[in-house]
Amino acid sequence: MKKGHETKTAEDLSEQDEAQEAISEELPENAAEETEAPAAETAELQKQLEAAQAAAEDYKRKWYSVTAEYENYRKRTASQSAQRYTEGRADVVKGLFPIADNLDRALSSCTDEGTKKGIQMVVAAFEKLLSEEKITVIDPLGQPFDAEKHEAIMAVDPEEGEESGTVKQVYLKGYEQNGKVLRFAQVVVVK
Repeated sequence: MKKGHETKTAEDLSEQDEAQEAISEELPENAAEETEAPAAETAELQKQLEAAQAAAEDYKRKWYSVTAEYENYRKRTASQSAQRYTEGRADVVKGLFPIADNLDRALSSCTDEGTKKGIQMVVAAFEKLLSEEKITVIDPLGQPFDAEKHEAIMAVDPEEGEESGTVKQVYLKGYEQNGKVLRFAQVVVVK
């Protein structure tokens, strides 16, 4: 029996070898199919990844653009707000110009020393307000006429030694703030 059992085992072994050879012959074909399937899936996944990366880059670029636009908007509105505030303050001070003109006239015609000193104090307070607001006086007496800052209200014939086109008399002082004319100086010009 022992011999039969060994023979049977040898036969079984030879059958098993044949089965393994058959499986190994099929294995390369199956392995090739399995390799092709993951390669196709990998290519598809690679395409999806590239598309997702491109979309992410596009969103990132748009985010940078929107962020930059918002920053520019914020700066622009802050600048405009500050400018409106400054212009509003200048408009209030513009309303004081006629009062200052009247004070100058009163000062030039006043004969009482006490009254003159009081008017000078008011004029000094007004000048201090102008300097705080960075407003400068345009007083072009003896200077060439400048249409950008002066308004000619009259032209007179030249006297001896006067040049044509110079300011002979200032009727009303002009005022400017940071290079912007708030009120043109009204002047008499030599013809």
